[in-house]
Parts: sequence; structure tokens; C-alpha cells
Amino acid sequence: MILQKIADELSWHQKNVLELEKITQRYKGLSLEDAYEIQRLNIEKDCQIGDRLIGWKMGLTSIAKQESVGVDQPIYGRLLESMVIEEPILHVEKLIHPRVEPEIAFLFNKRLEGKDITEQDVWEATEFIMPALEVIDSRYKDFSFNLIDVVADNASSAKIFVSKKNYPPNQYNLDQIEVVMKLNGQIVQKGNGSAVMGNPVRSVMKLVQMLHNTGHCIEPGMVVLTGGITEAIHVQIGDVITVEYDKLGTLNMTVSH
Repeated sequence: MILQKIADELSWHQKNVLELEKITQRYKGLSLEDAYEIQRLNIEKDCQIGDRLIGWKMGLTSIAKQESVGVDQPIYGRLLESMVIEEPILHVEKLIHPRVEPEIAFLFNKRLEGKDITEQDVWEATEFIMPALEVIDSRYKDFSFNLIDVVADNASSAKIFVSKKNYPPNQYNLDQIEVVMKLNGQIVQKGNGSAVMGNPVRSVMKLVQMLHNTGHCIEPGMVVLTGGITEAIHVQIGDVITVEYDKLGTLNMTVSH
């Protein structure tokens, strides 16, 4: 019952665009399993009123990000159809702390499940890969949270923008893809695919293993965001974001009301 109460609280603050104090400050003894259940409850409620689960996202996939919140493993969140941005315009009127980060997305045409997944299994199930931008938006005050808080908050998921161009799996070495992120024409972040667990494909492997522990899997037709290649940057109305993905092209996004 308490988990449903917390889920309702998080949902209310998100829908009313109001930040809140960390749930771990007010609800003692929450476990990581509790946090994932809170996440599931909210996504299930959204799907009951017409939304649709379209995939998964990985978070804290770099050593630096894990160390920043004192953990030694990544986390996952759920992606909904309503999170997809069709045009390269980010409307922030319903967001609290919008930040943008570049990622590599995978689209799958086969089910991926089990604890003994291999890189080859992932590639064989991949329809194609795409450059993507994820917009994260913590509902917590000052964008401050710990592991339990962020998992319950669906890993800060908010919006996703995926390139219309796609590429066959295994065409490029994703660990060597260089990314340059510009904000209003100025370079603000650089990175490469190796920042994502050494290679984004390993992020997918880890996701499948984590989902296996809770009886879930990647279904055909699902998309997976593998994790931020650089740090996320804070954006505000009027900003223009440009991300160059080496051989995978460029994505642009304008921030609006």
C-alpha cells in the first residue's frame, strides 16, 4: 500500500510540474526492489489510461556516473509512447529540470531474454541502430537524488528523440563512435561510445540480465536507449542543441515553450 502511495505522489508531481523532496527522506527502509515496483506501478497506470510501453532505457552506464551516486551498477527505466518527440522541438512547459544527453538506440525484431545473453545474441536480434537524444527530467528538488529515488522516478525518463536515419547492426564499431555536443553553436560535451559500459551493446546485455531477474524481457518492436555518451546538459527556452555522431550523422533540437 505504501508503494502505491509513493507512486501516486511521484505521478502527481510529474503531471503538475512540481518538484518534490526525495522520497528516501520521508519513507525509510525502501529497497531497490521497492523502487522498481514504484516505477512499474506508475507506468502500468499510464498504460491503463491509453499510453503504451515501447521499450527500455539504461542509466548510470558510465563509471563516472555510478561513482557520482555511489553505486556499482547501472539502472533501467521504462519508455512510453508519449515520451517520443516526432519533430526536433523540445517543449519544456511540462518539464521541471530538463537536460539532454546523446545516446545510441537499438530497435529489436526478436525477443531477448535470459541471464546468459551474449553480444552475438543482441546483434542477431537487432533490426537497426539509431542516434538518439534523451531528455531527462528529475522530479526531485535541485535534481538531487540517490539510487532508490531515481529508480522510483523511472530513471528520470522524460522525452526521447530518435533519428529518422537508421543503420544496420554491426556496420560500425559503436565503442569508437565519437560524439560532439554543441549548445547554441558552442561545444559543451565530447565523448565516444566506449563511455557506455565499454560498448553500447554491453548495455543491452546488462539490461536483459537485469530484466530477467524480474521476469521481464525485450520484446520484438521495442527500442532501447543504451545510456548517455556524454554528461547531460541543462537546457532552457531558446536553446539550440546540435549533436554530431561521427559516421551516424547529426541531430538538432530546438527548445521551446
